[in-house]
Amino acid sequence: MAAGGKTRNMIEGFVREGSFKWLLKNKNPFHEEFEEMKASPSAEKNWINELSPVANIVVRRCSKILKISTGQLQENFNREATDPIKDPSCYARNLLEYSCFRTLSVSTQVSGYLEDKTFRRLMFDMMLAWEVPDAASQPANTMNIDEDASVGIDAFSRIAPAVPLIADVVVSDYIFEFLTASTGGRLHISTFEKYFAGLERAVRKVKSQSESSLLSPQRSDRGERILEVDGTVTTQPVLQHVGISTWPGRLILTDHAMYFEALRVVSYDKPTIYELADDLKQIVKPELTGPWGTRLFDKAFLYKSVTLSDPVVMELPELKGHSRRDYWLAIIREILYAHMFIRKFQITGVEREETLTKTIFGIIRMQSLKDMMTSATPLCFEAGLMFNACDQLPGGDRILETFATTQTATSSSTTIGSGSGSGLGSVFGKTNIVGDVIVGELTPLEKAVKESRSTYKMVASAQAAVDGVKVEGIDTNLAVMKELLYPVTELGKRLVKLFYWEEPMKSLIFCLVFTFVIYRGWLSYVVGLMLAFTALFIVITRWSSRGREVDEFRVIAPPPMNTMEQLLAIQNAISQAEELIQDANILLLKLRGLLLSIFPQASDRFAVALVIIGLFVAVVPMRYVIILVLLEELTKYSPMRRSSTERWNRRVREWWFSIPAAPVVLEKANEDKKKK
Repeated sequence: MAAGGKTRNMIEGFVREGSFKWLLKNKNPFHEEFEEMKASPSAEKNWINELSPVANIVVRRCSKILKISTGQLQENFNREATDPIKDPSCYARNLLEYSCFRTLSVSTQVSGYLEDKTFRRLMFDMMLAWEVPDAASQPANTMNIDEDASVGIDAFSRIAPAVPLIADVVVSDYIFEFLTASTGGRLHISTFEKYFAGLERAVRKVKSQSESSLLSPQRSDRGERILEVDGTVTTQPVLQHVGISTWPGRLILTDHAMYFEALRVVSYDKPTIYELADDLKQIVKPELTGPWGTRLFDKAFLYKSVTLSDPVVMELPELKGHSRRDYWLAIIREILYAHMFIRKFQITGVEREETLTKTIFGIIRMQSLKDMMTSATPLCFEAGLMFNACDQLPGGDRILETFATTQTATSSSTTIGSGSGSGLGSVFGKTNIVGDVIVGELTPLEKAVKESRSTYKMVASAQAAVDGVKVEGIDTNLAVMKELLYPVTELGKRLVKLFYWEEPMKSLIFCLVFTFVIYRGWLSYVVGLMLAFTALFIVITRWSSRGREVDEFRVIAPPPMNTMEQLLAIQNAISQAEELIQDANILLLKLRGLLLSIFPQASDRFAVALVIIGLFVAVVPMRYVIILVLLEELTKYSPMRRSSTERWNRRVREWWFSIPAAPVVLEKANEDKKKK
């Protein structure tokens, strides 16, 4: 009785001192529940001293759903949790997580939980309580829980993944960032409600599509679930390009394949199947289309596999932008990557169904977010889908490996009913998947994701710096490159001077030193010392510039060029590149002629030279071969050998010019295939 009176006095003290003024401003669920708690004769059983008022109310709601008292819930936590989880520094938050996760596990087994506004509010209030779990974290003058209350990314990323349809640990951060793009990084209940409503609509759409007669003969064996359909509206057709043929039609995506039904006069043709589940070396990528084979419009994607003689291009026209194509490209790749993951880690049975279920959940989330997308808050489809995100994130392969290793443990508590038809009723209504979170600590998957995202931030920062230094114009880029390569060009000029003996004494010393180094076998030590001195230079530079701003690299901008001058510069560069390619082709054709003895006299001399060089290399130790080659190259322009070198070079050049190139015949490409 003494303890009960103490608890009752504590609650009354909160009211008297103003700690619950934020509850009394408006009639809301918190106020009603607090009044109920205050009036209850068992108030001492419904109040946990370690928790904040908000956390107490949330835990009380959880106890009602679990059909046990708040005290019993706390006793269960104390009995099941390990000592580190019950440490006083984190006791309140871990007790709250324990209550929330158990409640969400039970609540998501009830059919239609998405439509339940009480469930939506409970999840949001769980996030509110997670931010202020203990009594000391909720001062009377700072907490203000009303309809304008908001939660941060940490609370969302901790609570939301407990319901896999709401979020998963790989993409939860991006979902939160998209939802809060216009609210300064804080999630409000109104936005959360819109997200839930979108999920509800997306689930209904997937259910109705999968229960319809669309593709029923083709997908009956595998029980495929239809995830998206496009091209049914005449103002937004889907165009299939195969070779020079183009057909409008309907595009359908399931969790195993992509189907295209060409539109006839009053009906659709038999669907063409483009497989995503089998290993057919599929390639799905963006593609440009346009009239008469031109590449003008970036609104299509290409599908290619080993079973197709020609790649197929699907065009999704729209008036502005290419978000429609990007969405389809992302969800098709998500299905493709999911099956690649299943094959790579040899996932079968329940684990395979769980993987496909997570993939479907991701696409449903993307459909919900797409409905909320505006021009001010564009949606990056790849970042919101788990397998697409892992394909882009640094260390994404480690995330998938961790996910694969945890599949068996997770699937032991997962039940996905077969049901009738596609089984969507079981998947979306009564699944036992609780999510990838555990009380009081990070799962291996969460740790892998956090490590990958921290690396991604550094990569993104580096890429932003790279994008910031890009300049426009060929002349400007050449000027920047010239300045950057200035040390290299200066070193090259000095080496050329040594090579041509413009300063005989320096060239002689250089020749003797290098010959001695190679003779003693010190070349590896010299390379090692050069690398060590480079590292030492970096360390010294970093130490001396500590605390100072980085010096900007300054380049004198060339005079501006008009459009015609830029076109002439491009044409000149192309001409020079063409000449280089021509010279390379002539070299290769002459070598072909020598090797195939098309020109016997030149080939005989070439063969004799190769034999002599081969015997010399075989007999003389390699160290001496290198020394002789080095001395030959370093001394051939010395005062004593310059005249003989020039004569020898002239003879070799005349011999090379006397060799005709092997003949080449250009044939026209066979047009039959294209015409077909």
